[in-house]
Amino acid sequence: MADYLPIIIAFALMFLNVPVAFSLIAGSLYYFAFVTDTMPLTMVVQKLVSSNMSSTLLAVPLFMMIGTVMNYAGITNKLMAFCDSLVGHKVGGLGHVNVLLSTVNGGICGSGTADAAMQCKILVPEMTKRGYPLPFCAAITAASGLIAPIIPPGAGLILYGIMTETSVGKMFIAGYIPGILMCVSEMAIVAVTAHKCKLPPSREKRASLREIIRAFLDSFWAVLVIFLLVVGIRMGFFTISEGACLVIAICFMIGLFIYKETKFSQIPQIFSEAFHSTSSIMLMIIAALLFGMYLSWARIPQNVAAWLMTITTSKYVFLFISMILLLIMGMFLDGTAMLMVMTPIFFPIAQSFGIDAVHYGILMIVNASIGSLTPPLGGVMYVVCNILHVSIPDFVKAALPYIVVLMLLLLAMMFVPQIVTLLPDLIYG
Repeated sequence: MADYLPIIIAFALMFLNVPVAFSLIAGSLYYFAFVTDTMPLTMVVQKLVSSNMSSTLLAVPLFMMIGTVMNYAGITNKLMAFCDSLVGHKVGGLGHVNVLLSTVNGGICGSGTADAAMQCKILVPEMTKRGYPLPFCAAITAASGLIAPIIPPGAGLILYGIMTETSVGKMFIAGYIPGILMCVSEMAIVAVTAHKCKLPPSREKRASLREIIRAFLDSFWAVLVIFLLVVGIRMGFFTISEGACLVIAICFMIGLFIYKETKFSQIPQIFSEAFHSTSSIMLMIIAALLFGMYLSWARIPQNVAAWLMTITTSKYVFLFISMILLLIMGMFLDGTAMLMVMTPIFFPIAQSFGIDAVHYGILMIVNASIGSLTPPLGGVMYVVCNILHVSIPDFVKAALPYIVVLMLLLLAMMFVPQIVTLLPDLIYG
């Protein structure tokens, strides 16, 4: 029982509103200080410091900075205009633009919360001005924001790859089909709701081919940057971190000299915003690595795996049980926090059942995204409701169709792993 006490301590502190990172550190240090004497605390600190000296881990703050630089460069607005030229003529056009923009924007910011917060400020005001109900705007903005962590270079894809030593390149490629399916599913719900509520299109008529080409050329640099990143990593031209540095440099050039929306005087502010957005995540990574060290030292995953083996030997039953537990956890923890806490526990068990590491990672990230949309503590839900001043009951009522469809999609990916593994198998073999 003493080996499991640090888990109890960590979760008790979380429910007392202690930050997740400090809760995990407190539970882990309790174990090494009072439960076991096989590893001195000085060695624990040494291992913790050395584990963070990783070039792969450097990719996390760099990719977070990409989103900040692109927003200042004006690339997001160009992408929104391009999305509007494609789907703005449909009934509920701005709802479709909302979903499509999040899908394209996933390759920029990689964060569901950041994407939802951005769209609350730049797109929702225009939606409400055209008569869209505010709960509908909040629901679609939050639901579409969930696509961003799945489309490369989502932060969750990088974090999972680092924690499990899974190829980040494979995780990137695996995210495309699930992300596109989420986009199509959400646009279908928007279409049904828009016809039911008779929501207006954002354009009077379908954009001509010339208008679409012009909008594409305006957003060409954003598409090119994403293309260069994925192809460069796949072809081995540069590592994940080197690719992120290259993209940041290109985005600065675009903002300063092509779109001319970035000012030299804004560069310190850009770095400051990027620092603040990544500091909490980096602290959480350090805490999660320490927590994972405790779990490994106490053999918690092996014990849980042995217990599950007594219940079932079917990997599909394990998948179903673990996804239910993760979904419940996601209702109380932020998606990133849940991923950091539960990956060290469930990943070794998934390996013992012979489940593909990439497949299980995408399932965990999609599950964490769904959890951030649900009460009582869904992270994206709270961000959107606070910015737009929408009550939680009204939001949940409007978001329920999206939650149901995303859960059905999760089940499909669970029992048809080829949805996730097809592209990585084709590209990497």
